Amino acid sequence: MKKHNIILQPSGSRGQVDEGLSIRSAARELGVEIESICAENATCGKCLVLIEEGRFEKYNIDSKRENVSPVSPEEAAYFARRPKLLKDKGWEVGQVRLSCQCKINGDVLINVPEESRGNKQIVRKSASNRAIEVKPSVRKYLVSMVPPNLERPIADWERLAKGIETSMQLVRGVDAKTPLWYELDIDYQCLRNLSKTLRDSKWNVTVSVWQDKEVIEVQAGYVEDSYGAAVDIGSTTIALYLCNLRTGEVLASESEMNPQIVYGEDVMSRIQYTIEHPDGLEKLHKAIISTLNKLLKQAVKSANMSLRAQVAKQSPVENKEIASDKEQVRPRNDIKVEEILEMVLVGNSTMHHVLLNLHPKDLGLAPFVPTIHKSVDVKARELGIHINTSGNIHILPTIASFVGADTSAMILAEEPHKQDENWLLIDVGTNAELILGNRKRLVCTSTPTGPALEGAHVEYGMRAAPGAIERVHIDEKTLEPKYKIVGEEDWNTGKAKGICGSAIIDAVAELFRAGIIDSRGKFKQGLESTSSSERKRIRKAESGWEYVIAWAEETSIGRDIPMTQQDVRQIQLAKAALFTASRTLLKRSGLQDPDKVILAGGFGSYIDKEKAMLIGLIPDCDLKNVYAVGNAAGDGARIALLNVEKRNEIDAVTRSVERFELPTDPEFQNQFMLATSFPHMSEPFPHIAHLIPNRVVDPMAKKFMK
Repeated sequence: MKKHNIILQPSGSRGQVDEGLSIRSAARELGVEIESICAENATCGKCLVLIEEGRFEKYNIDSKRENVSPVSPEEAAYFARRPKLLKDKGWEVGQVRLSCQCKINGDVLINVPEESRGNKQIVRKSASNRAIEVKPSVRKYLVSMVPPNLERPIADWERLAKGIETSMQLVRGVDAKTPLWYELDIDYQCLRNLSKTLRDSKWNVTVSVWQDKEVIEVQAGYVEDSYGAAVDIGSTTIALYLCNLRTGEVLASESEMNPQIVYGEDVMSRIQYTIEHPDGLEKLHKAIISTLNKLLKQAVKSANMSLRAQVAKQSPVENKEIASDKEQVRPRNDIKVEEILEMVLVGNSTMHHVLLNLHPKDLGLAPFVPTIHKSVDVKARELGIHINTSGNIHILPTIASFVGADTSAMILAEEPHKQDENWLLIDVGTNAELILGNRKRLVCTSTPTGPALEGAHVEYGMRAAPGAIERVHIDEKTLEPKYKIVGEEDWNTGKAKGICGSAIIDAVAELFRAGIIDSRGKFKQGLESTSSSERKRIRKAESGWEYVIAWAEETSIGRDIPMTQQDVRQIQLAKAALFTASRTLLKRSGLQDPDKVILAGGFGSYIDKEKAMLIGLIPDCDLKNVYAVGNAAGDGARIALLNVEKRNEIDAVTRSVERFELPTDPEFQNQFMLATSFPHMSEPFPHIAHLIPNRVVDPMAKKFMK
């Protein structure tokens, strides 16, 4: 295939790439990240680049606009909707391109403006501090054997199995009459190396047994620790926690953007991608496996660095494992990826299927049936995951077509099935999952909220990264804003690049509370802030009314950052979908309000609960009973990794959860329309009534109420 030279400024990265490759893909190959949060569908406009023209002697190339593909209809439509952008920057179509659409056909020098440069997202999915009873599925037993001789030439495996039985009885008090050695099995890959390991170790080994029925590792000498990993595979982000299976300690936490996002920003678009492309499932599967292997390496490296730092502070004697003279010893910081013996993975039903290389097409078609509900155990080597080749991968059960293993993990972490009160658990994300109930009954559903809550389809929306506005407050008297930027300690300091999800909710709530927009989300006209500046915060732009949060000189992109009328509409649609799902579950359970609302997920943890309720994102509840619990799915995966008994528990619980598909509800459309208003067309919301004292029931409500 023909190749061309590409130079990316201001980074200076350069190289040869295949003809026909998009500029964004070519940049990624050269290590330059260009923003995009619309799955390269030419809708978000975050990936703008400039095609430079002329002779560049330094690089010995002639860069021309003709050396890239013509402007596509999608690009033309995008720029036609934004004439002010071109005018303000002095750009023209052809010079400025969407890098996800623009293909390379010749040598070219490309300028990546500030607003398009990708920053590493801050993935807010750290492990919480939970008390977990440690009962791992993998146990280690020290086995010492008498070497074989002509009088007793017993085979290596049977000799080891009898030795394991003896060790089990010593450690666990197993009845001596139970023929454990006969019931034990050994993984084939482990068996292949058995004879050499036994002889090299002089018949003193540490044996790792999975669920007391299969030997998965035999190590020379005395080895005390085993390692495992718990992983939450989200539609947007992946979080991995490396744990010590003996102590339960989290040794390292690593996270990464889900690489599948380039194939679709939500689960439905990814399902559609696998249907429309013959190699679609293979691409998505390989992308997730590759990222898991990358995170495993990063986690082990991080853990070893931390352990080395601890060892450096200890005495030489403490720097060794406690062992007898005959036993081998190793430095404490010598963790290898191959020593990870088990992983527990969770994710929504689509991520679950793609991980297991199961085609997800039937998840997206009525009657929305997954391939399997029950939990799955599979060898790591079968999935291509680079832990111990005999290691086990455990995936928690799914519950419904779009209520997956991540919701099972959330239940395991928060335990609504053990409560007398009615709890509403919401995992807020591109696809939201909801669980409602108590020890007597649990009901669940899911709803697509779209990517607006995470910054997509919002004019200056972005993910949580340095430069993103993460908090907004508007003075109700002066109508002047304050904002806080990710990475900055103080308000109104630093240079803003865009606005992320938590601030988008803040901004809409503040616009409503301050009276700048009405309950239907429409900008009120004739309002002016009392700023001494001649510039108007509330103004009518070419695309409609908007409110300016940060002026151009306060940003790193050289443009004002407003919240537009269209941005407000996007949040109305997202919040209406989530509220309607909550209201539907409450109605099916005969409840008006939940006793407690639990917001889960990295995004849910950074939502201001009062502002979320003010716009009607969540149902009314005493605010002291609204909690953010962080990455509950990741915590649930960690619980299942460290306590094998919890796996049986969640298997039983998920079998009893009642599933409800929102599209089958005949009242869904009317309830959705009622929920588009702030906070709602008709519901009273007494717990935030003080924030909107002059509120009245919308006269349109009667049209949608039965």
